[in-house]
Amino acid sequence: MPFNFPSDFRFADSHEYVCLDGELARIGISEFAVDQLGDIVFVDLPEIGSSIDKGKPFGSVESVKAVEDMYSPISCEIVQVNNSVLSNPEELQNDPHGEGWLLLVKPKDIHEIEDLMDADSYSSKLSAN
Repeated sequence: MPFNFPSDFRFADSHEYVCLDGELARIGISEFAVDQLGDIVFVDLPEIGSSIDKGKPFGSVESVKAVEDMYSPISCEIVQVNNSVLSNPEELQNDPHGEGWLLLVKPKDIHEIEDLMDADSYSSKLSAN
């Protein structure tokens, strides 16, 4: 199945993405990750105001197949969580790069985003596997 990754997103090896939105950024998991999980039944996200370091777990997503931790692609403070995904996990499945975002965050170091893969690099990495 071909995936379409937005060109303005940056991706971590662990399949989370970051999309800048002014001084804030949205974090979610890629369409590829959602596809690999299958039917998502539960999403666990941190509290607003929490700080997360780059590479540390920030929550989990549970599917009928497995429970997977999600890792923060950047160091940040959580400004907002997507409550509609918490109450309707299928939103994550239906539109992971749009309405299925997970966190709105304030990056601690905006330059960390430059260490992540752009959409083309991420797509190439997936097709190499």
